[in-house]
Amino acid sequence: MTENTQQTPASNPELPTQYAPAEVEGKLYERWVERGYFEADATSDKPPFTVVIPPPNVTGSLHLGHAFEHTLIDALTRRKRMQGYETLWQPGMDHAGIATQNVVERELAKEGKSRHDLGREAFIDRVWQWKGESGGQISGQMKRLGDGVAWSRERFTMDEGLSQAVQTIFKKLYDDELIYRAERIINWCPRCLTAISDIEVEYQDDDGELVSIRYGEGEDSIVVATTRAETMLGDTAVAVHPGDDRYKHLVGKEIELPLTGRRIPVVADEHVDPEFGTGAVKVTPAHDPNDFEIGQRHGLPSLAVMDEHAIITAHGPFQGLDRLEARSAIVGALRAEGRIVAEKRPYVHSVGHCSRCKTTIEPRLSMQWWVKVGPLAKAAGDAVRDGQVKIHPQEMEKRYFDWVDNLHDWCISRQLWWGHRIPVWYGPDGEIVCVGPDEQPPSGEGWTQETDVLDTWFSSGLWPFSTLGWPEQTESLAKFYPNSVLVTGYDILFFWVARMMMFGLYAMDGTPPFHTIALHGMVRDQFGKKMSKSFGNAVNPLDWMDKYGSDALRFTLARGANPGVDVPIGEDWVQGSRNFANKIWNATRFALMNGATIEGELPDPSQMSATDRWILSKLNKTVAEVDAFYDDFQFSKLSEALFHFAWDEVFDWYVELSKTTFFAGGEQAKVSGRVLGEVLDVMLRLLHPVVPFVTETLWTSLTGRESVVIADWPKDSGFRDEAAEQEIELVQQVVTEVRRFRSDQGLQPGQKVPAEFTLTGTALAPHEAAIRQLLRLQPAGDGFHATASLPVAGATVALDLSGTIDVEAERKRLTKDLGAAEKEKSQANAKLGNEAFLAKAPDNVVDKIRTRLAKADADIARITAQLANLPQS
Repeated sequence: MTENTQQTPASNPELPTQYAPAEVEGKLYERWVERGYFEADATSDKPPFTVVIPPPNVTGSLHLGHAFEHTLIDALTRRKRMQGYETLWQPGMDHAGIATQNVVERELAKEGKSRHDLGREAFIDRVWQWKGESGGQISGQMKRLGDGVAWSRERFTMDEGLSQAVQTIFKKLYDDELIYRAERIINWCPRCLTAISDIEVEYQDDDGELVSIRYGEGEDSIVVATTRAETMLGDTAVAVHPGDDRYKHLVGKEIELPLTGRRIPVVADEHVDPEFGTGAVKVTPAHDPNDFEIGQRHGLPSLAVMDEHAIITAHGPFQGLDRLEARSAIVGALRAEGRIVAEKRPYVHSVGHCSRCKTTIEPRLSMQWWVKVGPLAKAAGDAVRDGQVKIHPQEMEKRYFDWVDNLHDWCISRQLWWGHRIPVWYGPDGEIVCVGPDEQPPSGEGWTQETDVLDTWFSSGLWPFSTLGWPEQTESLAKFYPNSVLVTGYDILFFWVARMMMFGLYAMDGTPPFHTIALHGMVRDQFGKKMSKSFGNAVNPLDWMDKYGSDALRFTLARGANPGVDVPIGEDWVQGSRNFANKIWNATRFALMNGATIEGELPDPSQMSATDRWILSKLNKTVAEVDAFYDDFQFSKLSEALFHFAWDEVFDWYVELSKTTFFAGGEQAKVSGRVLGEVLDVMLRLLHPVVPFVTETLWTSLTGRESVVIADWPKDSGFRDEAAEQEIELVQQVVTEVRRFRSDQGLQPGQKVPAEFTLTGTALAPHEAAIRQLLRLQPAGDGFHATASLPVAGATVALDLSGTIDVEAERKRLTKDLGAAEKEKSQANAKLGNEAFLAKAPDNVVDKIRTRLAKADADIARITAQLANLPQS
């Protein structure tokens, strides 16, 4: 199994007594980068493996979600690099239009200025200045985590090459009539003064009011309910379901709209739910997306009654009021006219807020630029249906199809200054010209460029190929497109992922941007609650890395990563992972001091002890198991497999069982030293992708070679020895059973006890010395008196406990415990035998009583056995 023999030998320093992550992590990472381990060569003949980083916002800093996602991607890419792939983990950042503009505007506000004081060009210069000085701190934090990205290839969604890609695809979509300009309802932020995408809207339950308002008079009246009374000023109809007999006499008639003096029609539309509320809804086409569609179907006018700041513009007494002020005033005016039929306060309902500034979103009719997504979304759906792209876990496919099969046209224009300015010019006579990257814009009097910029998701949707040099046909594009896998959260499956699928298939002649979409869940606190600063449970991952080391955080995150499932994490778990890193360190240090080596070939199995053959058999099974889990993106399972192999099999059993061999010295010690070196070599390579820093230090000390980063990934040699595994399982049974007995008798772990073994004719005979060492059992000398005899695994272990415990006190204690267990059993049986109780008690209560009964039975059996094993007085 020991490979990578072509590497340059390095020094083999003696390991310090303790592992200090802070003293080694930064230096190791700098060395990795300096030596170019993470760079990717487009001219290499190695098979490619490509992953793009989901580009973090330039305004951002590393949070646990980033740390989680980056750990998984880094583990995949480190393994593939070790497997001989030309591995590219593409780094970069997103310009984050709204977020970045808000940050710089807040900085200007401290100077008493706004962006309008600077003007567009000067403001953009100021944003670039901010990026150079303060943006991108996340890059340094990624290095702290150990991200093995190709830093020389780092890209930014506003750099020159990516800007050319944006302009190229916009022009191509426009020429193919897949981009158009139209007036539609959009999500509008009255604070940021721009349209925003669905993903930038955060919904939360707010306390509001539900008012029922009577429109019309007498038999021609109808009641509608609304949480946004201010929008009634823009109503142009009332809608009912065509099959609702209650309102058939009103359909086609006009009724009076209160407070306005206008009359509006009653229309019949299938969209209305006759079972909800009164079965009638007000229709405000300029301020509600569903109402807009109703308006389109019935030819209704759209009356905007608010400006971009959400100030009422409708003529009358409410003009000039903020929307919330107007809401209260309008309800008051309706109440005064006797129009309010019912009021419900508080009325908790879901309300959309701008994710950047938390302002309540206002649906608004606006002239915007749109992508016609129909044919693009169909291609994105078909690519998954026909198997070109696999979604993992597969059950997430339904959610993907539900989205792409029902995708609405995408509003791509934003009323910002920071971003990719839409490459469209308007002429003095209404001309519209879209300009490609190699074309000159029209000039002359009256020609102006569109002031809007593109949605951030437009440029990030090109990320898998724009980062490789598209639209130029570069070597990198030929080598590394399509990406091998996309690792991202299920929460942006519908947004970023869908857009990359649409653009990749469109721009790259039907070739999807990646072969596999591996979806993971969200990081939550240890109680499963969403992490948030407002909840007081948000964690800065740098704090945990400072305290416990980056490997500890990485291993904790990977160990909780089941595909598509949220990941709970608590500080105690990170501390436990730190303990695991320390265990690896201490055990490897012990091994190096006791002859562990990788020098020379492995001895022939005939020269090995059963313990040696057992651990090599277990090692190969672990290699196969870990490979299978990696290929299925089962990070939690592969981490568990590695943890239990390292801690349980290697450290707690193999090292302990081999100590007598090492201490005895001789040829057998050399054989076991070579086996232990092999096991550690392979184990550290298997662990490296998840815990890179501690494994680098230990592996280079063990092997004397350059770096585990460029070592060969272990392969299953096929070696299996089921007989040796069964033999060591018997040893484990003996040790486990005797340890349990010692604990039950109150003996301290280090307390030595005389013992006599009857091992003749069993597979245990060769292991007596090791068993005695593990169990602190002395040879049976003169005066040995067997006070307890334990039959286990086909052997008998007789112990002399005389003088080690107070037999009478122990018998008294156990008898008391036995009485308590029997009482508990009696009470549980009484309840379970009571039919009246069973008929009334909830299932969970009955289950608890059954659990209590089972525990009582187990306690009775255990205590009875302990009493029987006590020495006779």
